Amino acid sequence: MSKSRNQAVVPEAREALDKFKMEAASEVGVNLKDGYNGDITARQAGSIGGQMVKKMIESYERNMK
Repeated sequence: MSKSRNQAVVPEAREALDKFKMEAASEVGVNLKDGYNGDITARQAGSIGGQMVKKMIESYERNMK
């Protein structure tokens, strides 16, 4: 039996993270749906993750000033 390691440190943040992921997916042109998205390609998933990291870095840099 395997246990998912994809758990937020702060469970209450799950909704915000999901919204952030949906926004990033929209920005790179990937249509995510609520729930299961195992049918997207690795390239699409990577694009979403890369966009999320890019936005996090931009936010951090803005807040440093």
